[in-house]
Amino acid sequence: MRVRSWMPAAVGALLVLVALPAPAHPQRPPHREGGVTAAELLAKVRGCVRVSEGLHRSDAGAPAVIPVCGVDGAVFWKADMDIDCDGRPSPRCNRYTDPYFQPATSFRQSDGRYLRSENLPFVVVPAPSRTWDFRVHGIRGGSVAAVIHKNRVQYAVVGDTGPRGIIGEASYATAEALGVRPDPRSGGTDSGVTYILFEDSLVSPIEDHDLAAAQGEALARRLVEG
Repeated sequence: MRVRSWMPAAVGALLVLVALPAPAHPQRPPHREGGVTAAELLAKVRGCVRVSEGLHRSDAGAPAVIPVCGVDGAVFWKADMDIDCDGRPSPRCNRYTDPYFQPATSFRQSDGRYLRSENLPFVVVPAPSRTWDFRVHGIRGGSVAAVIHKNRVQYAVVGDTGPRGIIGEASYATAEALGVRPDPRSGGTDSGVTYILFEDSLVSPIEDHDLAAAQGEALARRLVEG
């Protein structure tokens, strides 16, 4: 303890003597949980209890072999990653960089504008069909997702819908954060991506990625410790 210069010497000495002895059992600093690892999450989704009525394709013309599975409080699938560059145009996502570019997303920001895939990590769910309807599981625009590739975990939101029966797509920003080539023409990866969507979760406003990451970490922790 540092004694102020104006303090009487006797009082200062007493304070120093009181402060010096260490307590017998010093208090530990508050425990802070570390980030949930890819390995921890993958261990929870090792098997598959199928919740989809049928199977999905990774791309048009590919065989339908991908189920949507369920685990406590979440649904998940393992697939490829195609790059969604749709939404508000940006330097890397526009009609010149992406031959399939659409200036809209199925869900919008709080200000009414479409999402910006270059900047916002989000995942794409198949449009509702007899194969699977995401709404049945409490999934909606703004639901929290954890996307895993190799040893990386990226939290995101549900931001767009894709063709019925096809699964495995995420925004430019999601791919970039995971170390996947994000180019909409030649990027993505053919396999090795796990998508976990947390039921009855919601990030509002949908564009608040910091909130998505905080909620995602908490939900992931609950999943791996459940």
